[in-house]
Amino acid sequence: MFPNRHPFYTYDGFVDALGAYPAFASTGTPETRTREVAAFLTHADFESVGLRYVKEINEANYWIKCDYSQPFGCPAGQTAYYGRGPIMFSWNFNYKAAGDALGIDLLNDPWLVEEDPSVAWQTALWYWNTQNGPGVMTSHQAMVSGSGFGQTINSLNGALECDGGNPASVQSRVDRYVRITEVLGVAPGSGLYC
Repeated sequence: MFPNRHPFYTYDGFVDALGAYPAFASTGTPETRTREVAAFLTHADFESVGLRYVKEINEANYWIKCDYSQPFGCPAGQTAYYGRGPIMFSWNFNYKAAGDALGIDLLNDPWLVEEDPSVAWQTALWYWNTQNGPGVMTSHQAMVSGSGFGQTINSLNGALECDGGNPASVQSRVDRYVRITEVLGVAPGSGLYC
């Protein structure tokens, strides 16, 4: 499925991370569970370019991922909270919240997300299962409620892609999702677009 993936992204790391979010891919019918896996892998595929990149490649954007309005600031430095892992997890407030939820000090050591495969997958699953992002529901809720794949795009990137923000990116995600559902042997379901 990911022929050019970086060796950092291991099956063992993914399986280890699943323990942190047991509802992932275990809620609903077998088709619903498989669609959720397909949707998650689609976004990992899109964000990390086929699981080839462990960290954001545009270093010019590193400095903007620190929100100093947060009471905890950016103790690891202004440029430390760039995108990492399968969904390019970023921003100091996400590192803080995910770290608190997972019992890992990611605010002070965000590099763990690019050093430990299990931590990388755990942060992606944390966001998937707990954060609405700019959307109205988590990606997990979108898939298990039948709202569909399009709502997962909204939860991850909102107006940056949805509602005409970037139709080419939306189409690329949908195409990848359809391909992955075919590989996994399940119909993609409805609600593909946001």
